[in-house]
Amino acid sequence: MSRLPGPLRAGANSSGSYTNGHHNTGTYAQYDGADDDGSRRPSAERRRRPGGYGGLAPDERDEDAPHVVRPTSLERRGESRRRSRDGSSRSGSRPGAGGFGAGSQQMEDILQYIKDNWDFMTNEKCVPVEVALKLMDSSSLGLASQNARFQNTHQELQRALKSIVNEHHQGFNSSIGTFHKIQSSLQQSQHRVRALKDSLAQAKTHLSTTKPELKELATASQNYDEMIQVLSTIEQLQLVPDKLEARISEKRFLTAVDILQDALRMIRKSEMENIGALSDLRIYLSNQEHSLTDILIEELHNHLYLKSPYCEDRWKVYAQNQSKGELSERAQTDIRGRLMYHFLDGLDTSEPMADNSPRNPEADTFQYIRLIVESLNKMNRLDIAVDTIEQRLPVELFKVVERSNNEVAQRHPSMLRAYAARKGGKSNSGIDSDDLRTALLNDLLWTLYARFEAIAESHRVVHDIVSGIVRREGIRESSSATLTRGFKELWKLYQSEIRSLLHDYLATDGDLSYRGGQGQSSGGSAFSRAPRDRNKRMFKLTDVDTKSTELTTEREDLEFILKSSVPGLVSDSKRPDDMSTSDSTNLDGSATGHKLLVQPSVFNMGILLPPSLEFLNRLKEVVPPNSDIVMSTLTSFLDDFLVNVFHPQLDETLIELCAQTFIELDAFQEDHQWTQHSKKPIFKGTAKFFTLITAFCKMLDNLPHDQAFSQLIITQMTTYAAKCNGWYKALVSRGHANVNGRRVKAPAAFAESGEIAEAISSLFQADPKQAPEVLDKEISLLLAGVENDPLDEADLIREKKSVTSLCLLYTSMKWLATKIAQLRHISDRTSDSTRPEPSGQRHNRRWTLLTSAEPRTDGVPVYLPLNQETAADFDAVLRNYQTLSAAVLRTLHLSIRTTILHSLTTSIKRTYTLDALLDNPDPAILALNTSLVSFDTIITTYIPPPQHPLITTGLAPLMDAYLLHLSSRITSLNPNGAKLMQLNILVLQQNLKNIEPDAELPYAALFFDLYTEGPDAIVARAKRYGKTFGVPQERFGQAAVEGLLRLTYGERLRDERREVGVQAKRAMDGQLLEVSEYMY
Repeated sequence: MSRLPGPLRAGANSSGSYTNGHHNTGTYAQYDGADDDGSRRPSAERRRRPGGYGGLAPDERDEDAPHVVRPTSLERRGESRRRSRDGSSRSGSRPGAGGFGAGSQQMEDILQYIKDNWDFMTNEKCVPVEVALKLMDSSSLGLASQNARFQNTHQELQRALKSIVNEHHQGFNSSIGTFHKIQSSLQQSQHRVRALKDSLAQAKTHLSTTKPELKELATASQNYDEMIQVLSTIEQLQLVPDKLEARISEKRFLTAVDILQDALRMIRKSEMENIGALSDLRIYLSNQEHSLTDILIEELHNHLYLKSPYCEDRWKVYAQNQSKGELSERAQTDIRGRLMYHFLDGLDTSEPMADNSPRNPEADTFQYIRLIVESLNKMNRLDIAVDTIEQRLPVELFKVVERSNNEVAQRHPSMLRAYAARKGGKSNSGIDSDDLRTALLNDLLWTLYARFEAIAESHRVVHDIVSGIVRREGIRESSSATLTRGFKELWKLYQSEIRSLLHDYLATDGDLSYRGGQGQSSGGSAFSRAPRDRNKRMFKLTDVDTKSTELTTEREDLEFILKSSVPGLVSDSKRPDDMSTSDSTNLDGSATGHKLLVQPSVFNMGILLPPSLEFLNRLKEVVPPNSDIVMSTLTSFLDDFLVNVFHPQLDETLIELCAQTFIELDAFQEDHQWTQHSKKPIFKGTAKFFTLITAFCKMLDNLPHDQAFSQLIITQMTTYAAKCNGWYKALVSRGHANVNGRRVKAPAAFAESGEIAEAISSLFQADPKQAPEVLDKEISLLLAGVENDPLDEADLIREKKSVTSLCLLYTSMKWLATKIAQLRHISDRTSDSTRPEPSGQRHNRRWTLLTSAEPRTDGVPVYLPLNQETAADFDAVLRNYQTLSAAVLRTLHLSIRTTILHSLTTSIKRTYTLDALLDNPDPAILALNTSLVSFDTIITTYIPPPQHPLITTGLAPLMDAYLLHLSSRITSLNPNGAKLMQLNILVLQQNLKNIEPDAELPYAALFFDLYTEGPDAIVARAKRYGKTFGVPQERFGQAAVEGLLRLTYGERLRDERREVGVQAKRAMDGQLLEVSEYMY
């Protein structure tokens, strides 16, 4: 071990020392930076040359030579680099031998040295022969100078290998001993295998030899085994009753069915038939097969018809403040509404159900229904169960309706007593006002339909489970149709119940044909015997005294026998509900035999219809797609109800509700909750009317788009337009006719007259450039109208109540027109049942033309379905609203102007000769200012901002023109009077600036300014401006200028001194002549 193999010794072989395909010589002390350049060049040249031996592969090396594995240094690269840097710095001063540590450390140092200095020889493309030749070449291109260092490196590598061998020789020795032990174990295993092979061959030889006694022993053993199996079977059968009853009580029906079927299979074997001790058990198991079927069917009915307490969370009792849309919203958002879909999405009937859940199986009602149906199918009783469900369906639904009736009656005893007390009184004209009836019927219908929907979900689950079982079992089509017909039968009975409920609560006393189902023909004889109403029951078993001693004893004996013979069949939850409420408390009989909570009346339609439509829409989501029920026929049973009951009662109810909206005392009062509807206050009746119209439009959208229904809405809209127009006439009517016979107040009369109305309409639509011209035209027409038909106090509309009413009327009509315009919709599904078809038959109204089965949500826009003809009527009504709102706006526009004209007419006097100067304006002027401010405040409060300028713009030009017109009529004026008029004009102007910031009264002020300046100023202005006198529209004409000139000479003409008067007369005549010349 101490000597290296021959191939690794220096000089043994030129290629035997190539541990990595490289060769090097030389000492460490001789290696320096200069030699490094020389040693790198061959490596660079070799990298540029292709070919060569490269590194020898492991299988190409001499197996006896020790391998130097480079990954040892690569794994510790960081530490090796530090050592190489230290070693390279010390290599110049160290002697050639003993420069590295012992063992593995020495080997790593040598490998690092080789990597740093002889790295080119580690390349796979290195050719050892070429390197050897270069080491022997002493030229400048050769490496002969490195030969000694190469040899020294080789010796150091040999020493390192020797040190490693010396360090690990004990491990090598131990491995030799382990190898011998393994070899010995293999030899022993070979010997055992040979012995086993010999034993098998000997056993085969013995088994091929025939022995008669073995056959007897085998026969006896088989008999004993059969006896033991029979005894074991008997023991198992004896445990069956306890196991079966335990599984039934735990509601583990699949396990119970397996136990029962296994027991029946075992007890019906041929070897068990002759055992007389099993006869009682055989009878018990046969009876249990029928009893378990009955139990399963009863449990199925408990969950189908919500009798089980575990079904209480599948429907919710009606809440007193529940709105009509809350059922669908709750059904869409509540987990109960999604439970059926969640179950059906996860339903997989491709494999039989396994009863391995640790939970109570009855907690999940749909999963429990599947458990029962799968159990019945495993017992081959599925057809019996389907037939039983169909047979019991009418009775069960009747019980559901009766139970709902009783619960509602028990929840509202005080309401029933109050309604019964009011029964003899006069009925309310509006259904919304009858809170008792609304609460009772809402509670009844929402509760009943919630149960109906939950029952339909249960039947849908049964239908899908049975359909899945049919597909899985491969049952033929005729049998599968029989098994899956249950939902269709349920729908037929739902039709009957809904139709009966609608007839019972809608039919009036005169419509007995709908309540009894057998209307007496009008052409029958009065003495003939009327047929019995077969819809009414002749007697009820509930009339029996359930507290009777004999009946109680018989019932207890029967329950004891059933419980002892068939455990689980009878429980307290399966007892029929006690009918505590006597029929004597019924308000009336009904076609279905149920008691009526309220008196049948046409006013119940608004309460009955929304829950019924909601339930029908919800039911469409539950109908299975393969149930042979066409979606379009779900509501077709209501056709007769539509034609004979719904349409006339809809007309009657709509008229009555709208009439109530019209005639209410506060119908034309401000709605205190107007912010919920519009940006400005509106009438309370308008808000109610639109809410009513919207509600009916929502209802009509859920019906076929029959124009007979839409025409009812349009008719009421027309009626409301007429009512509002009548209210407008009442507001603008005079108490008595004026001298000209006019009975309408002046603002309304002017607003309806041709020229003034056209001028105002043009002013409303004029652009800023044309507005002054149109405004001047309006002022001229208005002044002429007032001149021809003078104003009086009865013509004015300035009371706050009247102005507010007009403002509310305008905003209400404007708002209503905008809202109703949004209801306009030309439907492509319209029909008109009022027109006969070409065949002469009336169009059959259908409820099934709905585009969606989803209930309408708040986000969906509401519209009134119209065709081209009804749309024309609708547009005419819309124009009526718009025309009325425009007339009201013109009336308001003229009201403030007529107030100004009348106030100025009464305040401006003919004589203003004052002895003293007054510091305050006329009280009439102050009153006018107060009226204007009040009017503007009301307008700002009630009129939308865009229309506010239409009413208030142009007041200053009108007031200026009329003041000038009235001032020219003054017959006597002195300086004190002129100063008072200037004060009045200034006060009016400043007040107008609060309404119109740019308001000015220049020409009225000019009149009195010229008076103050004197006659020379008047003549000078006439000379300067000529005929117009600097005032547009010739409002300051020659007559007015001459009148003003006379006023300036008035005091001097009236002077007591005659010479002063004569002189003034002469001067005035001369200036009048000048004025006439200048203004001619």
